[in-house]
Amino acid sequence: MRPPRDAVIAAAVAAFTVVTALTGADGDRPLLPAGAALIAVACAALLWRRRFPVTVLAVTAVATLLYYPLGFPDAPLILAPVVALYTTARERGPVPAGAAAMLMTAVFAAAGGDPVRALIGIAPILLLPVVLGEVARGRARQVEEAEHRAALAEASRENEALRRAAEERLRIARELHDVLAHQLSMITVQAGAALHTREPDGAFEALRTIRAAGKEALREVRTVLGVLRDDEPSLAGLPALIGRTAAAGLPVHVTDTPAETTVPAAVQAAAYRIVQEALTNTIRHAGAGSAEVTLLVDGPDLLVTVTDDGPSTAAVTEGNGLRGMTERASALGGDLRAGPRPGGGFQVRARIPLTLAEDGTR
Repeated sequence: MRPPRDAVIAAAVAAFTVVTALTGADGDRPLLPAGAALIAVACAALLWRRRFPVTVLAVTAVATLLYYPLGFPDAPLILAPVVALYTTARERGPVPAGAAAMLMTAVFAAAGGDPVRALIGIAPILLLPVVLGEVARGRARQVEEAEHRAALAEASRENEALRRAAEERLRIARELHDVLAHQLSMITVQAGAALHTREPDGAFEALRTIRAAGKEALREVRTVLGVLRDDEPSLAGLPALIGRTAAAGLPVHVTDTPAETTVPAAVQAAAYRIVQEALTNTIRHAGAGSAEVTLLVDGPDLLVTVTDDGPSTAAVTEGNGLRGMTERASALGGDLRAGPRPGGGFQVRARIPLTLAEDGTR
């Protein structure tokens, strides 16, 4: 469907041209029928000026160049190629429009026999719409580029939001896995002990441990779902973790715990979760009698080591636990190694940079 504005412009040019021709001075030839036909062709072509700008320019130029030399009544038919020149410059650039304007000027100069008059009177009329069309073209290009940049910025914001949401979902999933796996493992062990004990005191003690583990699990789940960075675990929570692990039947010896003030909060949270997951795996899979946890500041790094005395033939499964511990260490620029020890038992050893975490990876 043609834009209504094009039809209005074509009708206005046609009406103005016909009225001027009919009311103005008579020419050497009557307007009807040939002159009116040229006016109709030139003005009707303007209806397609946006779709076929160069073709419309050619049609209006030919019709105008035929109208004036043939002696029809004087009329402003030149408005048709002027509109076409503007449209061509805006849609196709100044080169084809400028070339057409200069060619029309040359033809008018040759037909009128006065090149100076043509350059002074005709050239400005034909070149002005070329300049205006190029200005409009530049402004349209700027608007298009601005809209494109805005679209890219919006897409970048959406991608960044999606990336952060995915990272947050992964973090919450990892936190929930660490919390639930550790606490449920202790609950399972204590429940098994309560089922097999023949002493009421032992059964009640197991139930108390199960109750405490359940409360701790609920508290930590609320902390994770709260997504509050200030509530993340720290090295201050290690004694309670070791106590719960010992109550589940795995004595743990802790050595070389650094002062909390020397370790950034993000590193403390990662170290706590690594120790928690390593002890959980020991309770569930290792069949160990004891474990040892060592946290040592070694230059720019915090070294976290969890060692147990389980059978060296225990199978190593690359599950969510090991993967989660590795992701925690690598997220802060560190690394983690886990595997059986030559002398027996299993060891998890993580290296987490201290300075890198302080510089912005938190």
